[in-house]
Order: sequence, then C-alpha cells, then structure tokens
Amino acid sequence: MRGPLLAPGARGAFDADGVTVSCVVSVSDTLLAYYLGWSLGKGVPFTNLIGLAVSHDAGSTFVRHAVAPIVGRSEANPFTLGYPWVLRDGDAWTMWFGSHLAWGEQGLEMQHVVKSATSPDGLQWQADSRTVVGLAGAADPQEYAVSRPCVVARGERQFMWYARRNPDYQLGFASRRTGGDWVRQDDQLRFLGQPEAWEDTERTYPCVFALQGTYYMLYNGNGYGRSGFGLARLENPECLAE
Repeated sequence: MRGPLLAPGARGAFDADGVTVSCVVSVSDTLLAYYLGWSLGKGVPFTNLIGLAVSHDAGSTFVRHAVAPIVGRSEANPFTLGYPWVLRDGDAWTMWFGSHLAWGEQGLEMQHVVKSATSPDGLQWQADSRTVVGLAGAADPQEYAVSRPCVVARGERQFMWYARRNPDYQLGFASRRTGGDWVRQDDQLRFLGQPEAWEDTERTYPCVFALQGTYYMLYNGNGYGRSGFGLARLENPECLAE
C-alpha cells in the first residue's frame, strides 16, 4: 500500500492537522491503534485529543472507530491530552497518557504530566484526574513536561519509560507494583558508550518491546526525532525482575 495508513481528519475535526499513532493493541483478529489528533490553535500552539483507529486486515488498512475522540477534554483533563499507551489484562484495560496541567504565558510553556484512564473494553474510557507521574520538582526545576509513556508489565510489577523535557528531550524511567504508586527512577536508565552525533543532545519518545526473550527500545534522536531514530538493547534484564 502506498500513502498513509491514517491521514488527518476532516476540516474542523479534532485530528484535522495531524495524527500520531503511539500504541497498537492486538485483540483476536483486530488491531486497535490509539493515537493523538492534532489541532493547531491561535491562543495556544496546539490541542491534542486521543482517537482510535481499527484494522481488520493485519494492519494493511485502518479506519477510524469514531470521528470524535475516545478520550477528550473534561474537568479531569481540561487542556490537551496525548501519546496514549494501553495495556490489557483480561477485561481490564488501562491507558496512560500525557496531560497539560496548565499552559504558560507564551509559546510552548506548559506543565505536562502523565495521567491514566480505565476501560472495560478498550473503547469506552473513564479518565482519572490524578497525576500518576509528575514533574521532578526540586530534583530538576527546569523540567516542564513528562510525556509519551510506554509501560511493560512483568508479573506483579509494571515499568514505565517516558520522555521528559527541561528544555531538551531526555528519557525517564519509573516502576511500581501493579495498582501501587509510580516511583520515578530516572537515574537507573543509562546508555553505554558515547552518543552518536544524531543523538548527542536528545534521546526521547521511547517504545520498549520484547522479542525472543530480549528487550529492546526504539527511541527518537535530536530535534524531536528529526535526526532519526535508534534501537537499543537492554543489557541487564534483571532490572525488570517480577
């Protein structure tokens, strides 16, 4: 197939100015692609809301589940939401996503954290107002965004990798016992060796996955990934002990 698998939505739609897929979940013979839709603004640079596209042909084509977002603005998340990551455990579905606490006075000034939502079927979602991974605060006063969560479950534990910004993009890491509170452990995420030129100022937007018993991370390089993306291999899998 040539051309995009998922194009921007109709004029005036929540995703009219762009779509970014951040998670795909396989359910029987169906693929559920969770994405953020882009709408450019005048008073603020953009608004993101969360949509869903569905494939019934192993990913060859995708169609929107609905014209409207599946997770949109609410009292719990009144500004902008993006980069959803979804895990399914039987009939229980959990989504983690980025959410603005506030816009700043100008430009890209913001306070952006990770929140969560739950669903019985992956389609109807109830968002929570609580922050699950917040800003570093005194540990990094310049940090203003934690975004693009990626979660892996192993036994009774869950592990999250995410992007953080202060103002350059970097990678972060947190863990918890399932159902407990997330604890940030950014200093435990380290790369061996010296960075290449394309990643010497930024590594960000992680996606961690297992293949034949080994864990890998796809990640973006400098400039929000403008320079390319890389693949890293986890050298100490014992850090993901159940």
